[in-house]
Amino acid sequence: MAPELLSEEEIEERLEEIEDWEWVDDSIERSIEFESFMDAIDFINRIANHAEEADHHPEIFNVYNTVELSLTTHDSGGLTHKDFDLAAKIDLEV
Repeated sequence: MAPELLSEEEIEERLEEIEDWEWVDDSIERSIEFESFMDAIDFINRIANHAEEADHHPEIFNVYNTVELSLTTHDSGGLTHKDFDLAAKIDLEV
């Protein structure tokens, strides 16, 4: 069973917990710039472990030292607690 979608009010409340993320349509997104390409790749590898543990995988786009992330719960059709929980774990790795 897919997780329940969050209401707009719940999304706004959860966004306060992850201040560097932006609500865009049915997802939350963040862009992070690192010192080097290898720092960006190391970060991607660290967050991969969190994604696997949560069985919830972000869309990841990497160009040189910049990593762009997007989270949404596809099987629910929008934002759920899974997106915000994973975003908070990702933030700990920055």
